[in-house]
Amino acid sequence: MKGVWNGVHGLKPVILMVLVQIAYAAVNVLYKLAINDGMTVKVATAYRLAFGSAFTVPLALISERNKRPKLTWRVLFMAFLCGLFGGSLFQNLFYEALALTSATFASAIYNLIPAITFIMAISCGFERLNLRAAAGKAKVLGTLIGIGGAMMLIFLKGLEINIWPFHINLMHPHHQHQNSHVASVHADFGSKWLGVLCAVASCFSFALWLIIQAKMSKEYPSHYSSTALMSTMGAIQATAFGLCVERDWSQWKLGWNIRLLAVAYSGVVASGLVVIVTSWCIKMRGPLFASVFNPLMLLFVTIVASLMLDEKLYLGSAIGAVLIVCGLYMVLWGKSKEMKRIAQLVPSKNTQEAEAIQVVVMSTPMVDDHDKLHVDNLSKNGEINSIGGAEVVK
Repeated sequence: MKGVWNGVHGLKPVILMVLVQIAYAAVNVLYKLAINDGMTVKVATAYRLAFGSAFTVPLALISERNKRPKLTWRVLFMAFLCGLFGGSLFQNLFYEALALTSATFASAIYNLIPAITFIMAISCGFERLNLRAAAGKAKVLGTLIGIGGAMMLIFLKGLEINIWPFHINLMHPHHQHQNSHVASVHADFGSKWLGVLCAVASCFSFALWLIIQAKMSKEYPSHYSSTALMSTMGAIQATAFGLCVERDWSQWKLGWNIRLLAVAYSGVVASGLVVIVTSWCIKMRGPLFASVFNPLMLLFVTIVASLMLDEKLYLGSAIGAVLIVCGLYMVLWGKSKEMKRIAQLVPSKNTQEAEAIQVVVMSTPMVDDHDKLHVDNLSKNGEINSIGGAEVVK
């Protein structure tokens, strides 16, 4: 009996990470429904970040009231940039892509972030490309496969795949006609390509955030305070931008409907409780363990979207999504090989830090700056940091 209990206890991180991906998939679905209900992307982003800030700021004030490092102008500037590229800009671009394309497409494209970050890290000189090592070859090949999969996802359709014998369509067409944003956007065929552009741009924005955040977490290694600071910056930016472009005050009213559920759930659950659970799993099994569950979110979104959101799945798109996931795992494999090699080179006194090197590929398009920071800071800001799978020797 004790052996069975130990086995169940050992499965806790696995079960929790599966639940985390389900929670993140729910964010995608809820936002798709909220936008279909008439909520604009700018308003949704502002409320999402505001709810996240309301959750993280009190947590930071209570948990780190006596150990918060000095706040400098340099840290504030980096927090502003992180709030922009990882919060307000990223989420506005991603939600726009979600509105213009589909939840499945946006979720699949998001898995390109590690590959894009890898390319940017090399371009910025944060990593030296080593094609002689198997790890370097795996990351390059995985990046190319992921990009090829994205091209298939965008340009190919093929045969339609019917997963379900029946459908429950929660997307009500009459709402789309009432909502000028959705109606005008979907009436134009070019909106699909605008959505693709927004999705790719959001990946580049988030990749840039990862690079800046790695620097900030080293200079301001206070987990919750950094999270709250960047979240607040993102909320201020998103709210200011939303107020400038959305003058219809009825859009800002939240009733007891899908709009309130979407922003409250994403802000409190996805940006708060789920982060705590993910951090515990990383502490128990390591960052790479948490990263391998990322594609599950795409699977869950695909299943729910085809059943409830009236989204059609095509063979070409499915193959493209599979290639993106394969590319992701190749990058992760190369990353794990480099982590082992670095851990062997690091002196014994820093072994614990080397083992905690982060892999910044936590999934979900709904993960904003405060979600990521708390997880990434688990590396304790040692001599070696990781940027999207790229080691940076400080």
